[in-house]
Amino acid sequence: MSLSNKQKKFIEKNWKKYSTEKFVKEFNLDKSEVEEYLIKLKEAHKPAPKIFYVILILIPILFFILLEVGLRLFNYGYNLDQWVEVTPTSLALNPEIGKRYFYTTQTIPESIQDIFDKEKSPNSFRVFVLGGSSAAGYPYMPLGSFSRYIRQRLEHTYPQTKIEVINIGLTAVNSFTIRDFIPGVIEQKPDLVIIYAGHNEYYGALGVGSMESLGKSRSFINMVLYLNKYKITQLVRDFISWFSTQIASDTESKTGTLMSRMAMDQEIILNSEIYELGIEQFDGNISECLEMLGKTNVNVIIGTLVSNLSDQPPFISKTVADLPSANEVFSKAKNSLNNGLIEEADSLFRYAKDLDLLRFRAPEKINKIISSFVGRYNIPVVNLDSVFSKYDPVGIIGDNLMTDHLHPTLEGYLLMGKSFYNAMVEKKYLPGDSPSITNLDKQDSITVADYRFSKLDSVIADYKIKQLKNDWPFINRQNKLSNEKLLMPKTYIDSLAYQYLTDKKAWLDIQREAASYYLKTDQINLFIKQMKVLTHQYPVLYELNNSAANNLLQRGFTDEAFYFVSRRYKLSPDAFSSKWFGIILLSKGSYTDAMNYLEESLRYNSKDEQVLYNLAGAYSQIKKYNTALEKVKLALLIKPDYEAAIHLKSQLEKVVK
Repeated sequence: MSLSNKQKKFIEKNWKKYSTEKFVKEFNLDKSEVEEYLIKLKEAHKPAPKIFYVILILIPILFFILLEVGLRLFNYGYNLDQWVEVTPTSLALNPEIGKRYFYTTQTIPESIQDIFDKEKSPNSFRVFVLGGSSAAGYPYMPLGSFSRYIRQRLEHTYPQTKIEVINIGLTAVNSFTIRDFIPGVIEQKPDLVIIYAGHNEYYGALGVGSMESLGKSRSFINMVLYLNKYKITQLVRDFISWFSTQIASDTESKTGTLMSRMAMDQEIILNSEIYELGIEQFDGNISECLEMLGKTNVNVIIGTLVSNLSDQPPFISKTVADLPSANEVFSKAKNSLNNGLIEEADSLFRYAKDLDLLRFRAPEKINKIISSFVGRYNIPVVNLDSVFSKYDPVGIIGDNLMTDHLHPTLEGYLLMGKSFYNAMVEKKYLPGDSPSITNLDKQDSITVADYRFSKLDSVIADYKIKQLKNDWPFINRQNKLSNEKLLMPKTYIDSLAYQYLTDKKAWLDIQREAASYYLKTDQINLFIKQMKVLTHQYPVLYELNNSAANNLLQRGFTDEAFYFVSRRYKLSPDAFSSKWFGIILLSKGSYTDAMNYLEESLRYNSKDEQVLYNLAGAYSQIKKYNTALEKVKLALLIKPDYEAAIHLKSQLEKVVK
């Protein structure tokens, strides 16, 4: 008799617990039938081969690998590599690197475009500077940052060393970006890393109070940043961004500063949960940066933060959480200052800043954390807050060294550069060569006197500050003025600055136009200064040196032209630079050196009659008249009507006879 359905179900339910004999006895069944059914059950429940599970795991992995390869083959998305080639031998921070950190904001910040050699040369001294807009030098970018002071002072003091100071500071970023940058910085073999950051910890990209926040978990955010190198991550980000635009209105303001658009949680109460998260975020990320740098024996200097205390009222003031209002404390600070109670006023101004619900200025707790790094990681901390206070007439940081709430004036940036440089001297974080100038005060005065910064740069900075203060949180957005009413350019240089800030012309173009204007109006000193600005900012645009030198030579400014000739020759010798190096040395009586440069120029261009003529002159000066005659004849073969060469040939023929 075959098994009934009820019997089969019982066996199916208990076949792992009961023996065959148990089933036979329980239902008085035929043993062979039970055994046959149990065999079928065991076959049906036989575990799959291990390879089956391996394949199950490999299928999604293979899918994602193929998807990643496909996205790369079709060049999907953006190149988010940290470094990009500027020339075959030089690198710079990727202009699109900001897309790693800004997911929804349309405006992406760029660095000040410092370049460095792809392969570090043996005589190079390489410094990286990291931070936000203050590190980048706002509003004096690209030339006014403290890193440019350090670079120029090193260049003056160690002329035999190849100086590379690479500023990769970005506007509206915080410690997440710095932590993400550090591994790539270490790969470039820095001799020193300088960090100035902390003001953007709440509203900067990925900060706890930012529009670009990815949540409150620091580990999760850093993991996402690590995954940014994969195109799949970009695909997911793009989908989320697209989906967000479909379900929400475009709320991002198209005007105003980037930071003013980044503030999502505009009111962050002192000692609140989100306030403490920002503190922990900064401490955790910067600590990990210092640990990475320490493991690779990279020298590092970090600075405390400066902000406008006495002349910047709180942005948002309310009485909350049993705390006094920021305005109330700020008013008390003003009264104490007026009564000459400086220490009390300073303390109250700092408390008012911390009570300000809009955290555009770092709280005092950030500076305490920075100061603690001395003991925790045995690194030098430059107390910039104290330095700035000492330079203020009353000892409290205000408008004399600050352009706004937290960005220094140009004088302030130079002071920052000097302070960091002093720490470099103290810790001996300097090139190995002997300094050409040993007196520290003289180094500083030469650097400041020769600082690369023009009138146009100054106007641009003034206009930027006007635009900044013509927007929230300085004023109500309803009261904003148009650029035409706000800026009102009066001079030609003003008009160039206006065109740049209204996105009509690029920075390089307006700087060139300013140089042309100075040349046309015979303002030679201003032309020279303008061209020094350009050649300093764009060392790989070699023709800028040639153009400056050629214009000066045509007007008889030989000594002034020599600066650009020698700079071009040092960067990349060519026919022009070696030719004029030789001609100028010849005019100074350095005949042997002149001949070497002129002969080198001929190797670049053997058909330059002017080089041959000057070579003939050089050889005649050392009484090698036959060689001189050969050279002048070659010059006349190229240009038979060359009057000076005809005259020299006539004189040489008389001597040779």
